Amino acid sequence: MNVLLSVGFVLTWSSGFIGAKLGAAEASAVTTLMWRFLPLALVLAAVVGRRAVRELTARSLARQIAVGALSQSGYLLTVYYAIQLGVSSGTTALIDGTQPLVAGALAGPLLRQYVTARQWAGLCLGLAGVLVVTTADATAVTGVPPWAYGIPFLGMMSLVAATFVESRSTTRVEPMVGLGVHCATSAVVFTLLAVATGDATPPAAPSFWLSLVWLVGLSTFGGYGLYWVVLRRDGLTRVNTLMFLMAPVTAVWGALMFGEPFGVRTALGLALGLAAVVVVRLGPVFKLPSFARRAAPRRLVRALGVPGARPRTGRTWPCARCGESACQASRGRGEFEDRP
Repeated sequence: MNVLLSVGFVLTWSSGFIGAKLGAAEASAVTTLMWRFLPLALVLAAVVGRRAVRELTARSLARQIAVGALSQSGYLLTVYYAIQLGVSSGTTALIDGTQPLVAGALAGPLLRQYVTARQWAGLCLGLAGVLVVTTADATAVTGVPPWAYGIPFLGMMSLVAATFVESRSTTRVEPMVGLGVHCATSAVVFTLLAVATGDATPPAAPSFWLSLVWLVGLSTFGGYGLYWVVLRRDGLTRVNTLMFLMAPVTAVWGALMFGEPFGVRTALGLALGLAAVVVVRLGPVFKLPSFARRAAPRRLVRALGVPGARPRTGRTWPCARCGESACQASRGRGEFEDRP
């Protein structure tokens, strides 16, 4: 099940960059985003509106509004604007692919989800893949101002912030309720922006409305919905490692649909991204014998991510994924961290 969810997440999240490219051919970024979220918010309000009023406290509602503003409004506006300026869909996804390293570096001090040496090795391997494909795409595209490549980076930071805001919450919100609040927030933000800039009128071209169906069906319900599902099942480090796959998958997709550049370096970046996911998700770099696991110092156990290790002092160590000391999923995986 986890594998199927991960594959679905990668494909549907990558589809958002392709949909943005489709919409950018007919309308501005704020026009596309307004008409993507306004009808969707009205439908979701009718479906989950009463449930949201019943289940959400004022504090939970404020948190979900903040998450929606960061993870949808802030993130998507930067992605669409960068593509509107001429940055290719593959390159935009590649720049966003630096998110795992930022999230991994901040997960320890903010969430006590410490990253092991094995996981850092995978994250750095993924970063190498991102850099390889980014440089390949950037050199092949002309006429794009250099500062435009910094816009997706701002969006990536917005998504990282939303992830931490959600992860620090002790109250779990039903996915459809959270999605309804997020879409309503984005609908308000993008409608105000479109009206203020005079871009609220949608084009009549059928391709524009086709791109909206693509974005709502695949990107919103598929990619965005699966992001929070996989985050809760697999933890912050692992779900962000999948982000390394978005860039090469989008690069292949963009090459097939729009003729965007795809060469040897792009293929190499794809291979590095796949290797990064394998290293982080499928097991440790090496496995110690059982007697060594029992006798190994705690900090060595922590650094190596050794499976099956137990603390010698009788203390329980919280899981690196969810922070719970009694988490069954952490047993036998080596994802432990001792409290100071």
